[in-house]
Parts: sequence; C-alpha cells; structure tokens
Amino acid sequence: KSKFHFFNDNKQWLQMDKVGHMYSCYYEGLAGIEMMKWAGYTNKQAAWIGGSYGFLIQTGVEVLDGFSVGWGASTGDLIANTAGTALVISQALAWDEQRIRMKYSFTHSPYAAYRPNVLGSNAAERVLKDYNAQTYWLSANLSSFAPKRKLPKWLNVAVGYGADGMVGGHDNVFESEGVSYDFTDIFQRKRQFYLSPDIDLSRIPTKRKWVHSVLVVANAIKVPMPTLEYHTGSGLKGHWLMF
Repeated sequence: KSKFHFFNDNKQWLQMDKVGHMYSCYYEGLAGIEMMKWAGYTNKQAAWIGGSYGFLIQTGVEVLDGFSVGWGASTGDLIANTAGTALVISQALAWDEQRIRMKYSFTHSPYAAYRPNVLGSNAAERVLKDYNAQTYWLSANLSSFAPKRKLPKWLNVAVGYGADGMVGGHDNVFESEGVSYDFTDIFQRKRQFYLSPDIDLSRIPTKRKWVHSVLVVANAIKVPMPTLEYHTGSGLKGHWLMF
C-alpha cells in the first residue's frame, strides 16, 4: 500500500484496456437501469440511479488502485468509465431504450503463449486478459433510427476496434522470472478497425420469457458475421465470417 496517487497508463495496450472499462461500465449501468425499473422507479430515475452503477463500481476499483504501490488511479480509466456510463444513461433518457449497444467478441491469438502469466495461461483467462484476442463493438439498430423503412427489427450495423502484436503494455520488452525478453522486431503492435452487420438478439420476437432473457444476456456478444477489416499493418481485407 501507499499514499493515494495517480498512474498514467493511457498508452498501454493500444487503449484496449480502456475500451474494456467502457464496456464494463456500460453493462453494469444497463443492469442497474433494469433493476431500478423492476423496483418501481420512473424511467428517468432508473436511468440516473441505475445507469450510474457501473461508474460507482469501477471508480471504487480505481480508488483501491490509487493506494497500491504497483499501480495507481488512472485518469484514462476514469474517462473510459465515464464514457460507458454516459452511453447507457443518455440513451435511456433520450429514447428509453438502447439503440446503440456495446458488444464483445473473442478470437484466439498466438501471443498469450509468449507471456501466459500476463495474457492468460488457459482459455478462460485469455477471454479476460488477452487484449490481442478481444474486439469491442458499437452496434446500432437500424430500424430504431429509420422506423419508416421496412427493415428487420433485429438488424444492426456494427463498428469494431481491436489490436494485436502486444506482449507488453507499453512495448514488447519485458522481464519474467529474472530473464529479459525483447519481441520488438518480431511482433508489430497494430490497430484493427472493423465494419460488420450484426443482430440485436433482444429484438427477436419470442413468446417464452426465459428465451427472451437468454437472448438479452447473449446480446452482449457480437454475432459472427461477414466483416470488413482495416489493419494498420496489412491494410484492408474481408472475412467471410468473423467472431
């Protein structure tokens, strides 16, 4: 432990960790809104109170980090937490629905094998820790923005962000168990941008309440679809099916 202090990690992991903070706050806030509605609060009260849950939870973590010698409170994390909270609250206030949702997808990467203690030593750990394998999406429902057009209620279009070539936070040089490693000339740290159709699972009609509940939970995950990718290292390419 130490005195409370800030720690600048804004250049780490090509900001993938920051987008992860935004995603967490968004869904914690969304769950909070639904809880407040269930408890009988008005839509406006539910938006402000429940939508703030993610920010309160994640800010608590930042305060604890601020007293840690090895870490510190991160202004970048706080900004990302605020962005995720703002996304969920603003839509709840403006439309009483989420027309633009954050989503997550995961594709296996080879980089965790080079530093498993940081990026994950098994599949479950890598889902949370391997930023090379993660993609975060903003998925917009088309019929919500164009109700007069005869579009499927579940049809979305999504833009995604990812990165690869990372075995360290700032660079690809690190030390493990007293041994120094330098992958600077082996792996290039690059950003990835995606465009893809998507499905809003919560808008698929069903008469069974439990099926709807399953679809709502699963809606946090991007549905595999044909995808156009721009990779800052290799340029533009398409995928017939990408998760």
